[in-house]
Amino acid sequence: MRGKRKQGKSKVIVLGNTTSFEGFLRFKDTLCIQGRFRGTIEATGALIVDRSAVVETDHISVTCLTVHGSVSGQIRAVDKIDMLSGAVVRGDVAASRLRIADGVLFEGQCSMTGTDREVEIFSRPTEEIRTDLRR
Repeated sequence: MRGKRKQGKSKVIVLGNTTSFEGFLRFKDTLCIQGRFRGTIEATGALIVDRSAVVETDHISVTCLTVHGSVSGQIRAVDKIDMLSGAVVRGDVAASRLRIADGVLFEGQCSMTGTDREVEIFSRPTEEIRTDLRR
């Protein structure tokens, strides 16, 4: 593993493309996996799965996830999940925000999280909805 500093941003730890790791990962900053990983990831930081990476997990729990490579397992992101062109994701995902680019192979179910309350717009007067949206 090696750490990189990017112009005032948080540290990025890299598991290089020749790295193969099996076990439990916990981290606070940003982790970029370029090689192979098998196990469980529970972190308060961000996870980047590089194009060449293969990640097989029971579950992933992170702040945000960016996938260029291959990920299988249940995924939960507090903020967002980005699946970029060429990514392969197999498993159920849950996040506040989700972006799936063209050219992604995704097999699973999506659950959107982070909404404070359900909004029923069809049974409420228009003025009441406008008032709520102004808050």
